[in-house]
Amino acid sequence: MRRALGVTVAAVLVAALGTPVNAGDPGPRDVHPSLRSDLIAFYDFDHPMPDDPALERDQGRSSTEIELINGGAAQRIPDNAYPGSRRALQTKQVTPDATTNDDWKAGVYSATGVRTLRAFNAVGGTTVMGWFKRSMDGPLLNTVTPAPDDRFNAIGLAGVLTGDSDGHGVRALLELIDVQGTLRLVALGRRLDGGASQTFAATEDWKTLLPKDKWVHLAATFDFNAGTMALYRNGVPVEGFYTVTGDPWLVSGPGPHVTTATDPRGIKIGGSFPQNTVERNPCDCRMDALMFLDRSLTARDVANQYRYMRNRG
Repeated sequence: MRRALGVTVAAVLVAALGTPVNAGDPGPRDVHPSLRSDLIAFYDFDHPMPDDPALERDQGRSSTEIELINGGAAQRIPDNAYPGSRRALQTKQVTPDATTNDDWKAGVYSATGVRTLRAFNAVGGTTVMGWFKRSMDGPLLNTVTPAPDDRFNAIGLAGVLTGDSDGHGVRALLELIDVQGTLRLVALGRRLDGGASQTFAATEDWKTLLPKDKWVHLAATFDFNAGTMALYRNGVPVEGFYTVTGDPWLVSGPGPHVTTATDPRGIKIGGSFPQNTVERNPCDCRMDALMFLDRSLTARDVANQYRYMRNRG
């Protein structure tokens, strides 16, 4: 990777103060005004860094640049996920029949934690959402095992890593994964570093929720205090079920309950290991307007954001 984290003067001030540098800035035009104060990171793939087009500027308040890994500027594809959208991110598996590290994905990673993502340190809630268009029919060939027909068990969309992550383990993730033999759209969360995860899986068939070659808006919310998650498609709640019984997040005792007080080690998009050391769960997909918020949004919040983007022009 070019650099573990692009740190600007603005980013240093945000990390230190926890507030936007330009407090009077109304925020990105594609974000509902009620959500802008909670918007930590936002990538619309229309804002390459002037000194390096393989880096995407953060339109949220954290100033956390991400890298377009392996494909660089070529990963910005002209496409319209919603009115006013110009370009989208292309992620894909590049070499399906060999052990390589050339998959197109995106993200940021630091083994000491990404300090500009401190809003997700000891946080009570998180939301991951954006627009997704899949071009694959299922998990792709596994390039890290010797069996020629072995496939990964998941398709990575977007998520925030834990504070002890090796590039795969997450605090809050939106993905498609095998649940008891069936691929499902899920929200997967982990409150404590090194602790157990919980998964909320959609009941409806994943190919219905994500029709091939069609843009869909997805959101996953994580309430770490209450121990609950939710999924939304095009602003509407998705029915689902929890895959782990009991109390995997350890929230049955006195609260409030928050995540571990560590800075996340980064963000992963379109697959795991944003430090580009291993390939896992690649997504032959396009993505746009990826948002990472430090609050578990309500159903009304998600619906408002979806309608707000649909009505832009």
